Amino acid sequence: MAGARASARRRAALAAVITLILLASVSFLLSATATSSASAAANSPASRLAIVQRHVEDHAAVLAAYTAHARHLSAASASQTDAFLSISSRLSALAARLSLSTVGALEKEIKAQVKRGRSLAGGAKEAFDTQSKIQKLSDTVFAVGQQLLRARRAGVLNSRIAAWSTPKSLHCLAMRLLEARLANASAVPDEPPVPPPQLADPSLYHYAIFSDNVLAVSVVVASAARAAAEPSRHVFHVVAAPMYLPAFRVWFARLPPPLGAHVQLLSVSDFPFLNATYSPVLRQIEDGNRDVALLDYLRFYLPEMFPALRRVVLLEDDVVVQRDLAGLWRVDMGANVNAALHTCFGGFRRYGKYLNFSEPVVQESFSHRACAWSYGVNVFDLQAWRREQCTEQFHRFMEMNENGTLWDPTSVLPVGLMTFYGKTKPLDKSWHVMGLGYNPHIRPEDIGGAAVIHFNGNMKPWLDVAFNQYKHLWTKYVDTEMEFLTLCNFGL
Repeated sequence: MAGARASARRRAALAAVITLILLASVSFLLSATATSSASAAANSPASRLAIVQRHVEDHAAVLAAYTAHARHLSAASASQTDAFLSISSRLSALAARLSLSTVGALEKEIKAQVKRGRSLAGGAKEAFDTQSKIQKLSDTVFAVGQQLLRARRAGVLNSRIAAWSTPKSLHCLAMRLLEARLANASAVPDEPPVPPPQLADPSLYHYAIFSDNVLAVSVVVASAARAAAEPSRHVFHVVAAPMYLPAFRVWFARLPPPLGAHVQLLSVSDFPFLNATYSPVLRQIEDGNRDVALLDYLRFYLPEMFPALRRVVLLEDDVVVQRDLAGLWRVDMGANVNAALHTCFGGFRRYGKYLNFSEPVVQESFSHRACAWSYGVNVFDLQAWRREQCTEQFHRFMEMNENGTLWDPTSVLPVGLMTFYGKTKPLDKSWHVMGLGYNPHIRPEDIGGAAVIHFNGNMKPWLDVAFNQYKHLWTKYVDTEMEFLTLCNFGL
């Protein structure tokens, strides 16, 4: 009996649901008819056809617009794009079939498609608006951070405020590593008084990295070593600010570079020639120039830093290496000093974008149509650099730009374009794919085929605003066994 009563209750409930659905459908149709029939004349077949025709065409146009927008989203939105296309095409097909004789038969199907289209479009609009707001917010945060960073480098903010210019997790990591060194100094050896011979062996593959970001540098080193056919022949020279050098020593003492690769940790104090008498960079900083960041400009002293070396590859700290880079030492440089990815296309990213051609010295020395190139992966022939006296040319340009009229001194690219003008060989695009920090639409095949992928832009892979579709390409090289990463709330 209990089973029969339960079955009866289920049948009654099902009947009630069906009845409600039927009533809702009838109510919807009646209300739609009432809305579209404001007068007796509007009930005529011709008027009804015009209303339905306009309804269909309007919604088809809206969905077509959302289709165009959805095409620019990442591959994760492919299903949404297909849904928009499907409904838009269906509505267009129904509109083509509409006539006085078919409007009654097709009206119900049209209403169902329009209802589904409204639902999808509403959800898409909310997603697009949210994405736009997030992008604007991240751009604002990045701009403020850069202003604080320049102020910190100029020494005009106290140490507590200076910490805000670095993402909180990265600052926490550096502090935790410094605390570990203070707690157990004997476990973290300093650089040996006599450097190992590999550090100055010109037959090995040498890299230079200038950075204060210990986590980012660890990824560059780990990814390059794991991609190398002979990791023990790769040497990484890392130059950091003196206050961060102990943190680097703790990290690499606990997690040595994999597979026998070599790392040399250095700071400005390791290069006695870097003083205000010799370098206009140091002189301008000492004179209070807030826009010149010493660590960024040290790349122009590679031949003096490494006098025994013949070729060095400069890597930025926001790259990931996916393929053995030994081939860069076999690139035929000809008489060039620098090999880099050329970034111009059409009228974009040419010298006119980076230099002030209203200044006579710029007009007379450079072409505003010359193709610009990028940092990220640069091959430098140090012998050609010395022969062409590029450091001396760099010094002259720095002295001419002391008041910041030739280029924006917060960027090191313009003076690089000037120093290596006519001395830069285009690097094949397969060596260096850029834009993972600002462009969500890079083709997967381009990323997969690149020797180096570059997260240039605001959306760095160690930040929460990084693009999800790219972030795993970086995080897979982070050694999550380092306990400080958990303590500093890295969302890896």
